[in-house]
This record gives sequence, structure tokens and C-alpha cells, in this order.
Amino acid sequence: MTLEITNTSGLLVPANEMQSLISFAFKDLDLHPDCELNMVFVEDEEMTQLHIKWMNEEGTTDVLSFPMDMPESPEQAVTLGDIVISPRVAGEQAKNAGHSVEHEIYILATHGLLHILGYDHVELADELIMFELQESIVARWKNS
Repeated sequence: MTLEITNTSGLLVPANEMQSLISFAFKDLDLHPDCELNMVFVEDEEMTQLHIKWMNEEGTTDVLSFPMDMPESPEQAVTLGDIVISPRVAGEQAKNAGHSVEHEIYILATHGLLHILGYDHVELADELIMFELQESIVARWKNS
């Protein structure tokens, strides 16, 4: 697994833990261990610009995913895409949810990966599946 992490947010992020979490998620989701993924932590101004440009929605957001290649089988190593996270928004959401900023970032990173793999939460049934899976992956990773 290749995970390239870039942090231009000006805030501290759990980069070492991201390597471990994404490696765990790759195994859990039966992805080829040589798949590549980029993760970028950005400040609000950049996230707002990306949100407007790619989602046609005003304001900042917590996480955006930009898929590149979809593996057709577990034997296929591909460049999955990019996950962009706003640590500031993650901090606000963590405070509201009553857990740590790090935990919120773990959830957002897993959420972003699931979006890259085709999961979505437009419909309530799909939201339940996706959110349960992201929580399960993070919980099992923490307990591993």
C-alpha cells in the first residue's frame, strides 16, 4: 500500500496513524496491497474552493473524495484517488460529537476511502450501510 500524505492545513494531523488505519482498511476491504492513495489535509479556503468547483456547493466541508481507478478485482493494484480533509471542520465536528479530533479524522479518512470505492449516502439505506462500515473499520482498527 502506498499512502502519500500532504498537510498544508497548518494544523497537526495524525499522519502515522493514517498509514496504519488505511493499511488496515485496505486489508479489511480486500484491496490489493499495492494500491495507491493520496490524502491531503487542507485549510478552509482551499476546501471551500474545491467544494464549490467539484460539488457546486457553497462553503467548506469535512471531506472530499476524488476517485481515479476502480479495482475490478482484489488482484488489481490501481491508483485509487485522492481524499481531501479539513482538520478544522473535523475539529468542530469532533467537539459536537463528543470525541477526539483524531477519531473524527479517522472516520473522515475511512469515509473518503469508501466514497472512492463507490459507497454513497444519498439514500437512507445506503447511508446506514456506509456509516456502519466506516465506524466498524475504525473500531476494529483501534482494537487491533
